[in-house]
Amino acid sequence: MNTLYDAVIIGGGISGMMAAITLAEAGKKVAVVSKGDPVCCFSTGCIDLLANGDDPLQAIDSLPGNHPYRLVGKETVEKALESFRGIMTEGGMPYVGDVHANRRVLTSLGRFKITCLAPETMEFADFEPDEYIHIISFYKMKDFYPQYITSRYPNAGCSVFDPGVITTAGIAEKFEDKQFVEDFLSWLWELDIPEGRIAMPAVLGRTFAGDVYREVSAGCERKVFEIPTLPPSMPGLRLFTILKKSLTHKGVDLYWGRGIYSVERLGNQIEAVTLAGEGRPTRVEGKAFILATGSFVSGGLQASMDAVAETIFDLPAYLPGGREVWFNEDFFAPGHEIEKAGIRVDSSFRPVDTELENLHVCGSILAFSEVMKYRCGHGMAIATGVAAAEACGGLIS
Repeated sequence: MNTLYDAVIIGGGISGMMAAITLAEAGKKVAVVSKGDPVCCFSTGCIDLLANGDDPLQAIDSLPGNHPYRLVGKETVEKALESFRGIMTEGGMPYVGDVHANRRVLTSLGRFKITCLAPETMEFADFEPDEYIHIISFYKMKDFYPQYITSRYPNAGCSVFDPGVITTAGIAEKFEDKQFVEDFLSWLWELDIPEGRIAMPAVLGRTFAGDVYREVSAGCERKVFEIPTLPPSMPGLRLFTILKKSLTHKGVDLYWGRGIYSVERLGNQIEAVTLAGEGRPTRVEGKAFILATGSFVSGGLQASMDAVAETIFDLPAYLPGGREVWFNEDFFAPGHEIEKAGIRVDSSFRPVDTELENLHVCGSILAFSEVMKYRCGHGMAIATGVAAAEACGGLIS
């Protein structure tokens, strides 16, 4: 027996999940289809809105007119980010920051990352060069090297705690044990650390990180902050886990770990998608569909020698000229032309150059996003996810 959904979201990243939550809150029956856990699991967990200037929301006005933020509009961007913050607070991990002010977060390489909203655990991750910072590392922990930080900041110290495990996930799980936290705080007090802030890799719990962070901060009576690490990233996993839990709490059906095998169309409408997998195929039928499969990294777009293809509905993809202009001569220079590749949409986030009437698109698969150039990844994902959902909801109401 098939279930007819009001909306079927294809893609389980931030954009797709925010679209699903928005529609579910509007009373729609929603399904999310995802071939696996998204790339946000590997992120810092911070929400980059726009790196241009000190006021990222106002800086949207400086973007080209075809950028997705300009389609969304500043009012909806702000509303979408407030919705996101509400979800994360409800999930036990409040976010700090202001859409009118960028902030800095210390990274594991000792440099500062510009972002807009950060998890509560990184609230104090910006400091003055002359302020004392004490780095807590963990014995034999993989992929965290405190000397990258202490070599850049002479007024910094370091101590090493042995948690008995060496992986980021293993240490994070240890911190959700009350006795472990007590032993860690006792060790910390014995160090007699000079006045200043205490920083450590992002391992302060996985499921209950907010509670662990507040307990550690209160226990050592200092400003404590986490430093995002190389993947696997605990802040990214926490972000993903809370959004996914919100989906299930709001009654969204999840088809996880399932790719799309085929698409059924009738005239100008998509009727259903069939999911790949062992045994009998699963048919997911919807009144409307939202494509949120991401760009090249997530597999939503695929590049060949001289073309770019959208991988689910075979939508026409915008391509900025021939392959000879896709990349700058300096690979590390921002603004590669290939970043403009993607699906062009109208003001309702429906794809142009196609006759499909019940399909909307959101996230980094959108043309002209230039996520790396403008450093707007998660912010744009959230904003376009909400905007596409609202347009989709209006279509099926």
